[in-house]
Amino acid sequence: MKNLIPIALFIFALLLVSGCGSNPSEKVLVTPPIRKPINKREESTVPNQFQSIWDEVNSDPLERLPQNRVSYGQLFDGAKDIIFEDASRTLVEHSDIREYYDKLAHPNGVCLKGIWEIDTQNPYSGYFKQGSKALIIARASSALSETKKGDTRAFGLAGKLFATLDPLKTNSENSANFFVIDDLGGTDAEQFTDVTLTNEPKVSFTLAVVKYFLYAAKVSKVFGEVDTNPGIRQLYEISYMGESNTSSAKTPKWMKIELAPHQTLVNGVDFREEFLFDENRRTLAFTISVANSELDGSKVWQEIGTITFDASVVSTTCDHRLHFHHPKFVPLPYSGISVN
Repeated sequence: MKNLIPIALFIFALLLVSGCGSNPSEKVLVTPPIRKPINKREESTVPNQFQSIWDEVNSDPLERLPQNRVSYGQLFDGAKDIIFEDASRTLVEHSDIREYYDKLAHPNGVCLKGIWEIDTQNPYSGYFKQGSKALIIARASSALSETKKGDTRAFGLAGKLFATLDPLKTNSENSANFFVIDDLGGTDAEQFTDVTLTNEPKVSFTLAVVKYFLYAAKVSKVFGEVDTNPGIRQLYEISYMGESNTSSAKTPKWMKIELAPHQTLVNGVDFREEFLFDENRRTLAFTISVANSELDGSKVWQEIGTITFDASVVSTTCDHRLHFHHPKFVPLPYSGISVN
């Protein structure tokens, strides 16, 4: 079973290249990379402004839901190792909009806009603090090629926060990005809104893991070359946002996103249909919970706020140009992580 865990990890690791488990020892194993990662940052021509980025995402909507598929051959272009370049780039690239590219893990998604709001007292800094409000652009997606009810799907949500409620403000700092997923191996959940998404998801062994074995093996190897501790997606970009002194910032170890109570739902065959908005449903809200400790093997969650979405679009830019920067793993004081 140990050999199956790295295979399942590839789904969540590939959230890197869409933008989007745990290491039990909580240690950073510093292994020299086989190849030097790309350090060049591509500059976006789109201003660092919420409205400009959302307008770009909304500029080329699709009338029919695309069925983008992944294959092992997509990872290469002749001798060019596309997956290594993409995984390396996303650790240093902060642009929210890029030139057209294929998302190699979560190719099918729906983009959302709304408000991130923290309304509960808690010990964390940045935009986890009580009273914080931010504009958010997010992308809900399903791993690999499956999108419809009845398929084994691994649902993910990548989000980017803008430190303002003014959509026309040009921001002086980069957006803060996060990644959450329900199950690395996929689930048979009927709806996206049925699942709980976290930044350290569980791992189930499913037929989907076997089906994409070669794909998984390649991606797991590459991701291990460019970063460490791929089992958890850290949250420090949010706790650093708006802080002049990040050395004293306090970051929760875990975050959980799940449907808020009393929401009007759409029962879609394709998960993207669940995010339609019209006169019958103008918003869709999810709760934000965080934790920094466990009790008897269970995380001690504190619900601190909500994400309320009010618009959605399935577009070419959503699937092929919107980019979510991945923060490189760093030791943080919440867990006593040590470096070998």
